[in-house]
Amino acid sequence: MNLFNRLSKLIPFLVFLFITADSFSQNTPPKILMVTAHPDDDAVFSATNYKIVHDLNGIVDLALITNGEGGYKYSTLSEEIYGHELTIEDTGRKYLPEIRKKELEAGGRIVGIRNYYYFNQKDHRYITSADISEILDSNIWDLNYIRNKLKDLIVKENYDYVFILIPTKGTHAHHSSAGILALETVVSLDSNSRPVVLGVSTSNKNDSVKFVYRGFEGYPVTNVSDTIPFQFDRTQKFGYKDALDYKIIVNWVIAEHKSQGTMQMLTNRGDIENYWYFDINPKSGLEKTRKLFDELKINYYPQKEYK
Repeated sequence: MNLFNRLSKLIPFLVFLFITADSFSQNTPPKILMVTAHPDDDAVFSATNYKIVHDLNGIVDLALITNGEGGYKYSTLSEEIYGHELTIEDTGRKYLPEIRKKELEAGGRIVGIRNYYYFNQKDHRYITSADISEILDSNIWDLNYIRNKLKDLIVKENYDYVFILIPTKGTHAHHSSAGILALETVVSLDSNSRPVVLGVSTSNKNDSVKFVYRGFEGYPVTNVSDTIPFQFDRTQKFGYKDALDYKIIVNWVIAEHKSQGTMQMLTNRGDIENYWYFDINPKSGLEKTRKLFDELKINYYPQKEYK
């Protein structure tokens, strides 16, 4: 092979290294903590987190509030896989915590999740956030334990960001409760050691009505004034002939959660991950967050030529 041919094959790789090095010339790689209620909620963030880990050399950890035992009603198709009649409540509650933990960690290996912190609170039943007091004004969860453990974890690890699902009236009360507890914990920290908290929702490019998140009534800690979220486009193209996108990663993660039948119905849904900037965050964090999402728009894959 002559020198020209050698150089032509090296150039795409060298460009990749240059872009990557330039991206990190100003800041250290981002460090993220997800705080979720159930062992499949992390799928919502999975495209963004995959790119953070694999392209930005970032770190993603997960704090999981419940043990997932309440997900037995839709486990029909997985009963033969796991050898238990999981749709019987007592059986499901007995076996699902360990089954769902393994499913979660299988999906996490795809994304590149580093550490899992299991809070093992009871996944008692499905209720909407209209009845959120059933969680936040009761002893179903050990709320002080959750707040203290989250606080210790955030202070020890010095995360740049905490990702949560946005608390809303129409969603599962466990989702909203986990997010509110995370927000309350961050607010309780010294202002110099607070990570930026971002709340995620998903949308499609062809949505006729654009969803705008303002917060969860009655919980000022959830307020959002900026009506334009930061976004990660799951349909961002890469690979040979730009044939691939990040919805593939989301689908792979979803596929690991075989004990949760309805989870599979989310395959190929959601083009955009929207990250809402809560008012509790400092204005000084906006530029850092904007830079992060600008970096996530870059295609870091080297171009390959095939004969």
